[in-house]
Amino acid sequence: MYADALKHGRKIFAVAPMIDWTDRHCRFLHRQLSRHAMLYTEMIVVDAIIHGPRERLLSYSPAEHPVALQLGGSDAGKLSEAVRIAADYGYDEINLNVGCPSDRVQSGTFGACLMRDPALVADLVAAMKQVSTVPVTVKCRIGVDDQEPAEVLPDFLARMIGAGADAIWIHARKAWLQGLSPKENREIPPLDYELVHRMKRENPDVFIGINGGIADLGQAAGHLAVMDGVMLGRAAYQNAGLLAGVDELMEFGAVEKTRTADIDWLKLRDTMMAYADEVIASGGRLHHVTRHMVGLFQGFAGARRFRQILSAEATRPGAGVEVIAAAFAAVDIDGGPRAQPEEKRLAG
Repeated sequence: MYADALKHGRKIFAVAPMIDWTDRHCRFLHRQLSRHAMLYTEMIVVDAIIHGPRERLLSYSPAEHPVALQLGGSDAGKLSEAVRIAADYGYDEINLNVGCPSDRVQSGTFGACLMRDPALVADLVAAMKQVSTVPVTVKCRIGVDDQEPAEVLPDFLARMIGAGADAIWIHARKAWLQGLSPKENREIPPLDYELVHRMKRENPDVFIGINGGIADLGQAAGHLAVMDGVMLGRAAYQNAGLLAGVDELMEFGAVEKTRTADIDWLKLRDTMMAYADEVIASGGRLHHVTRHMVGLFQGFAGARRFRQILSAEATRPGAGVEVIAAAFAAVDIDGGPRAQPEEKRLAG
């Protein structure tokens, strides 16, 4: 996949893995908005896969493809076993988390902690590559704590490349392992896009994608003038409608305007109602699906009422898919979003 993308100059757009957000229901919604965006699971710790409820953790709808599994761990044997187990589920990629700074990963000495030990990460990647039938990739930071990114990142990338990583996704911020919460680590450390761009220029034959602070498709297009791929996190989740422009961006290198107004909203409503019906029938709750839909109508008249209905009604015991219908009915779909900022054309 990544080698082919490099060979043909094909860019890749991805929605970042986000704990508590990018579960299977979120990914199903996102797939309705973009055929081609690469979707990622939440980080799943390898011990949970090996010893926990595998079916619940790893199962997903076939409609989600292409979809990648992100793993958290620092033991080569356990990572290899998790990769073997996951093979039966048919993921399109296995990604190693080397960027999450939460207390949970620090106690397990994985995630962003691994930035301190690039030799170990290289061993982990090599071990995963030996047993994986799909691409093995890495998502990392530019450094942690008092590391100097311009010094440590080139060496880190060289080791990942040497270990056979098929792609490297770089969050263009440091992580501070002490003193900042995970939320603050996504906002306070300054972004260094130029360093990440330089890493790509210095490694033209390696797929390198960029992540961190990218707010819309115009900014994504600007990065794609340099990078092989771009990954959006919170922006894609909180304003999922922007994903409707991703396929145009990937095909033509630009979006002329915000594509939110071009979504077939009634088709989306019906698809999500049918999907939610299946989730409820299998023992889930309506809220498990609708909590990911709250940000759909940014800029539309009635969006506030849409959010209120989903937030208040979908959590009630016994709530059914009629709540989705009522929420959509509250929105002036025909009126479209009130503001449609122009998206920047991809240079070159």
